[in-house]
Amino acid sequence: MLRLERRLKGVGEAQLYVREWLPDAADDTEVKGVVCVLHGMGEHGERFSHVAERLTSHGFAVVAMDQFGHGHSSGKRGHMLSIEATVSEAGLMIADASSRHPGLPLFLYGHSMGGNIALNCALRLHPMLTGLILSSPWLRLAFQPPEVKLWLARRLASIVPALQQSTGLKTEDLYRSGNPHAASIINDELYHKKITVRTFLEIQRAGEWAIEHIDELDVPVLIIHGTADRITSFQASKELAARLGDRCDWLPVEGGYHELHNDIDGEHTIVQMIDWIDRRCQNR
Repeated sequence: MLRLERRLKGVGEAQLYVREWLPDAADDTEVKGVVCVLHGMGEHGERFSHVAERLTSHGFAVVAMDQFGHGHSSGKRGHMLSIEATVSEAGLMIADASSRHPGLPLFLYGHSMGGNIALNCALRLHPMLTGLILSSPWLRLAFQPPEVKLWLARRLASIVPALQQSTGLKTEDLYRSGNPHAASIINDELYHKKITVRTFLEIQRAGEWAIEHIDELDVPVLIIHGTADRITSFQASKELAARLGDRCDWLPVEGGYHELHNDIDGEHTIVQMIDWIDRRCQNR
């Protein structure tokens, strides 16, 4: 596959790093569609390069932006200016991809925090998407933080919103070992375990807002979530899928951990996702 990179101007002075992977025959007569990727908390788009390799081998272009405060993009690590700014920057990535590949089917694929942003983008901006893919979306956490910590976070957000905290994520909770293509975070200098109090509260609120407004969604959805996810709520995804009904394809992965594309059955999950994308392209 071919690889390109560029920068987009985000909200305010933000500089957003974007990489794009293309099939080897990189002209739009060979490209079937475009998949835009929004990564999770603390990570960056390069961790989806093995997913991009599978997608490009099936004729799709893949665009992955490092979100503000992540990867090669500007911003304090783990910080979010606001949910509106973050959603707006997701929209910029989509518009950029659409302008480079006009007329092609366009998909938005968000993992974890990126799933929250992708869903909010679809609900708030209504971009012209052929399909929306939510992988282990952070709509709610798999655990309930102590109320005293939530109270303290709300207090601090009004005083020092950019105060960094540790996410507390454990490597062993991300995915099970055994997938030779998994993107390790060991020695990954771009990966971090930082989140600011504003970011945490904005994501939490945006997840609840999206659940409340889900009836307004006007794009077909694939939701993928592992039943053994220790980070984001499997139950919240299941409830969302039930509310969406025929607009949603629900793919629970028995025993699956948080990063399903890196999990032990990651290759199978990626194939299922590609099959869904192919079907959506054929049904246009």
